[in-house]
Amino acid sequence: MTTSRYVRSSKLNLGTQQGTSFVIQNIRAAIAAGALPVKTITLKGAERLDTLAGSIYGDAKYWWILAAASNIGWGLQVPTGTIINIPELASVIKIVSG
Repeated sequence: MTTSRYVRSSKLNLGTQQGTSFVIQNIRAAIAAGALPVKTITLKGAERLDTLAGSIYGDAKYWWILAAASNIGWGLQVPTGTIINIPELASVIKIVSG
């Protein structure tokens, strides 16, 4: 089971760097098409995506899923009041692995 956002990205610089992640685009497209249902919450106070991912998914490394699903470019720049889309982890893994 793979969960890296770069799993389907092309290798650059003789295979030492990852290219742009197509997984993020696939997550956003699946949400827009209704193929990936999400729950929504509104960030309060000093909440961060990594701590939120840790409490929802059991691992903070999945912060990028919340960012991708919520059209957030960088997880550390999320102000209070931002609406966060929370997809089911198993469904995202299918998209990432697919």
